[in-house]
Amino acid sequence: MLEGVNVALGVSGSIAAVKTVELAHELRRQGASVRGVMTASARGIIHPWALEFATEHDVVTEITGRVEHVELCGYDGWADVFLIAPATANTVGKIAGAVDDTPVTTCATTALGAGTPVVIAPAMHEPMYDHPGVLEAIGTVEGWGVEFVDPRIEEGKAKIASEEAIVCDVARAAGDRPLEGDHVVVTSGATSESIDPVRVLTNRSSGRMGRAVARACYARGADVTLVHDGPEVPYAAVEPVESAAEMLEATRDACADGGDHGSADVLVSAAAIGDYTVEGSPEKIRSGQQLTLELEPTPKLIDEIREDHPGLPIVGFKAETSGDDAAMIEEARATLERADLSFVVANDASVMGDERTRALLVHAADAAQYEGTKAGLAAEIAESIVAVRGA
Repeated sequence: MLEGVNVALGVSGSIAAVKTVELAHELRRQGASVRGVMTASARGIIHPWALEFATEHDVVTEITGRVEHVELCGYDGWADVFLIAPATANTVGKIAGAVDDTPVTTCATTALGAGTPVVIAPAMHEPMYDHPGVLEAIGTVEGWGVEFVDPRIEEGKAKIASEEAIVCDVARAAGDRPLEGDHVVVTSGATSESIDPVRVLTNRSSGRMGRAVARACYARGADVTLVHDGPEVPYAAVEPVESAAEMLEATRDACADGGDHGSADVLVSAAAIGDYTVEGSPEKIRSGQQLTLELEPTPKLIDEIREDHPGLPIVGFKAETSGDDAAMIEEARATLERADLSFVVANDASVMGDERTRALLVHAADAAQYEGTKAGLAAEIAESIVAVRGA
């Protein structure tokens, strides 16, 4: 997600500074190069050597004649983005007032003046976060184009956001945002049909692929709605569903005008929606007896949405078990033509739940093969969506 991105990581004196070593590791796992900048207060919580170990770079602890702030964040500076995590109320207030009395605030002023993207992840006690002056400072800095990663409000504290949330916002800030202003709706994961209050009819999909696509579109600037039976995520508004009928209804609502992000500009139908439903029993079916379930076919979501939105770009997914590329392409093209899709991602069902995948991106005129991580495939899909939107 952050391949080739240089991140200057500013650390201020919140106890959440203890998390920055792992944050630096995660940024690097996502492909970034990281260099640390610390305030004196932060050095009282973690030693600069810890951040030096995590980044494999010297840590800036004071501004010297080398003008480290300009080297990192000035015009043509090293950093593609300046991330402050954690940012205390004190640091946010100083940035809003252009007070430069720490290496972190001096780098922030330099970055803002040079047009280097800035991302801030606040961390403080909740009453401090609710202080009108702090809220005013946040509003002022946001007005300058700075991205704030909202903290988690727990136990009377505004705790630093998750690593995933911070990484996603850094990727979004560092990129070109070709999907900015677009609303992308993504369906993801399995659906389940209730047999009785205990048992369900479902499939093996983990939702990993759909979540990766949603994350990749968010990193490219899109507002994303994720329709799935899964957890809240920091990169999308989640519409929770369980059954195929619920997924269809929620997707219809998400694609229609009048939602939080307006009507959809793209639908990515990555969910493994159950092909059959069953009339569920209101009471638990007792075990030990023979049982026949009468299955009824569920509506095809892409066909239903296509009927509602004739001009909407839709990306389909097609899972097969043949193991034959030619057969997968043939089936994918049949789906593409039937529902007038932008393109179809075809893969073998054996990759369900795995981190890696092998897939074919099938367009009307050609098909491209991909083999690698699902995150990598999601990036390819997002770039294809950019091309569709720009066509």
